[in-house]
Amino acid sequence: LASVLLATALVVPARTLDSLLCLYCPLKVELIVTECPPDELCFKADGRYGNHSALAARGCMAKKDCSQVHKLRFRGTVYTMSYACCDGPYCNSCPLVTAGLLAITLTLITVAVMAAMSAASA
Repeated sequence: LASVLLATALVVPARTLDSLLCLYCPLKVELIVTECPPDELCFKADGRYGNHSALAARGCMAKKDCSQVHKLRFRGTVYTMSYACCDGPYCNSCPLVTAGLLAITLTLITVAVMAAMSAASA
């Protein structure tokens, strides 16, 4: 489903030319495409618990809030959240999305090659 949403977002143009399209992942793996207001940028957030990266989030935020670090309590645990902003379409993609699109692309290529080989031998 996430791959379908991303593929649809890449094909369907933005509603306005000034809007930045970003990915939105609110502390979970679900992927949502969102349109940022003109005064916001895409962000990636990393939540650390000690030395371990435990949370990830994506979305839009005001430029003045970029590059900040703060504490976040989530399900009874305090995480150190750090934010990094970017200003290109879908520049805040999740690693999971990239891996999912790669898997779909490789599957489609494999099916196309197998179909071509089958047609050539017939």
